Amino acid sequence: MPTAFVPETLDATDFTHLEPLIRALLDRPLMAAGDVEAWLLDRSDLYAAISEGRARLYIAMTCNTEDEGAQQAYARYIEDVAPKLTPLFFELDRKLVEAANTTGLNMPRYAVLLRNAKADVDLFRPENVLLETQLAQLAQRYDQVAGAMTVEFDGREQTLPQMARYQEMTDRAVRERAWRASAARRLRDRDTIDAIYDEMVALRDRVAKNAGYADYVGYAFTSKHRFDYDVAACVRFHDGVADAIVPLVRALEDERRRSLGVERLCPWDLSVDVKGRPPLRPFEGGADLIRKGRVVMHRLDHRLAGLFEQLGDGTGRVQSAADVGRVMLDLDSRKGKAPGGYQYNLDRLRKPFIFMNAAGMHRDVETLVHEAGHAFHSMLCADEPLSEYRESPTEFAEVASMSMELLTMRHWGPSGDGREGFYPNEEDFRRACRDQLKHSVLLLPWIATIDAFQHWVYTHPGHTRAARTAQWLAIDDRFGSSVSWAGLEDVRASLWHRQMHLFDHPLYYIEYGIAQLGALQLWLHALEAGEASAVERYMRALRLGGSRPLPALFEAAGLTFDFGPETVRRLADRVRAELAKIPE
Repeated sequence: MPTAFVPETLDATDFTHLEPLIRALLDRPLMAAGDVEAWLLDRSDLYAAISEGRARLYIAMTCNTEDEGAQQAYARYIEDVAPKLTPLFFELDRKLVEAANTTGLNMPRYAVLLRNAKADVDLFRPENVLLETQLAQLAQRYDQVAGAMTVEFDGREQTLPQMARYQEMTDRAVRERAWRASAARRLRDRDTIDAIYDEMVALRDRVAKNAGYADYVGYAFTSKHRFDYDVAACVRFHDGVADAIVPLVRALEDERRRSLGVERLCPWDLSVDVKGRPPLRPFEGGADLIRKGRVVMHRLDHRLAGLFEQLGDGTGRVQSAADVGRVMLDLDSRKGKAPGGYQYNLDRLRKPFIFMNAAGMHRDVETLVHEAGHAFHSMLCADEPLSEYRESPTEFAEVASMSMELLTMRHWGPSGDGREGFYPNEEDFRRACRDQLKHSVLLLPWIATIDAFQHWVYTHPGHTRAARTAQWLAIDDRFGSSVSWAGLEDVRASLWHRQMHLFDHPLYYIEYGIAQLGALQLWLHALEAGEASAVERYMRALRLGGSRPLPALFEAAGLTFDFGPETVRRLADRVRAELAKIPE
């Protein structure tokens, strides 16, 4: 339960309301371990309020990038409020570290919290506050540019997520026209996006060097609290993907090329059904997506279904920050909406919010259950008193989401329960399952590509655009698709522009690879020991939130914390075997 320290009516986006509370925490004497524990609870409630204040502004801004009021409100926050909070957060962390040393607080319960706080204290430099503000402004600019991308196609203006539907159509000429239209639209902003990234790289390098690091890679590992693996482990992951996954992916692509009867596999040939069947259309609109999602969750586990039903019916839409919390889902794609999908915790309400760009495709089903996994995570640890522990390391947070993609899979199809899932037709259901299994491994080379690219970018901060492009192409040669890019070289050179993490969350993407390997392990456990056992492990680990180190969270779910070549190869072999059981 919240303490009485933070007023219920607090406007957590107004620094003048926040500063007195922070000063009160800084001035409070901490003479014994019990004092520190009570202080931590009050600090936690204040952090929850601050986090939720920013979340409301961010959600409103991404739900409508054309709303000038929402854009200005978020801009004001990152320009005027966040920079003033950062040095005060540093002071609070320093007070915690000092109090832990003098009162004997350093016990298992607070081990993770103290480890993170010590790292943040060591990293803080006052001169970086302005640089971080500038980086947040650039990230907002990227979101605005990407969110404004639409094309006139098929007689109407369409967003790029909506255009993806055409890639599943059986008419190859239509697919090509749609793909080229979207690619051309992205290229119109190529120079703008390159310029944003140039500035980001330079600023991040300055942030790292100000903090005493040789480059931003080392700084990012510390700031992201990556204490349990290092750059060498990432390289082992890259090697495992190159050795075990890339050959599998390229074999699947060659099989696709032969099935389609084309001489060259082109980028617009990757999503169409190889037998010429119509695209999978599992739902129509957000409300239908949620209705069918409820059926699937009830088949999987009644407890998870109960959590899913708390999210709402999918008919809501965020039109302002005031809607956030009342509306927990904003699902449908529309003009002016930022790209991608995410789940954002509302820390004070202890509720999740899910944002996505649904366009009626199977990929949207994957996104929904993925983000629902994040929502389950936040809901299952909602009783944790410390807001810091209601967040978990991203590498495990993504296990929560990616596991849902795999564990719900067998429930997407027809059933004797009389309720309609996503695929009442058996053949469509098999297609969806095969697509999901393929996606579970097809994603890994892209993760390795993005991670390796970022490592190069930030260890070569003075690079030119030409050098960056050359390195991108070299990495893509190692991990990328075997499709033909003849005549499309300019598009291939800028493929990385569409990965928002490069702009909004630098050095963040290896987490998905680590998590995918964990999710695949949990899926294998479901196959071998039963689904009920897998769900129990899943829920047990999620309830821990972030209160344990990363390897311990994996262990709680019965998973091996390893992402080197041996683990990658073992899981790739099993996915290959399971794919062989599902006819195309």
